Amino acid sequence: MLAPLPGEQVLEPGFGTGHSLEAIAAAVGEEGRVFGIELSPRMLGLAQERLEREGLALRAELSLGDAASLPFRDSKVDAVFMSFTLELFDTPEIPRVLGECRRVLRPGGRVCVVALSKAGPPRLMERLYEWGHLKWPALLDCRPIYVGHSLREAAFKVRESRLSTIWGLPVETVLAFKQETSKGE
Repeated sequence: MLAPLPGEQVLEPGFGTGHSLEAIAAAVGEEGRVFGIELSPRMLGLAQERLEREGLALRAELSLGDAASLPFRDSKVDAVFMSFTLELFDTPEIPRVLGECRRVLRPGGRVCVVALSKAGPPRLMERLYEWGHLKWPALLDCRPIYVGHSLREAAFKVRESRLSTIWGLPVETVLAFKQETSKGE
């Protein structure tokens, strides 16, 4: 849904093993750049190895860091992609993370978020998963969130939303754009 274009600058906070980084680096081509921020040194190492193995390492800049405090100047990137990352943050932190994404996006830039979703009435699998998340948060570290609502609250304009399931859990993929604000941001 993000559809990175050749020459674009794309950020992926919380890239894990780098599966999406690989696809983004291939899509942006030699003129583009993918930036990755990851909390885990182990994941950063695995992603770097993946990019090197695929011959894409020169298109990527990976670093340790926190999505709630991105080490980039304002309006640096064309797009942000987050896959099963946003729901790792406590609910009060989500606006801060999205605010940071908004800050580093160029005017009209886009964000694509893939996350476990609270869209629709909770089903049995979702209830069991949320119970498991409360009981074993280190094992089930993600939990369903209101994806589209969170993006709208962070002053993004939602363009497209798709709902699917993984192991009976609702997953929402949302594409949104940075809107101009009354302050002229």
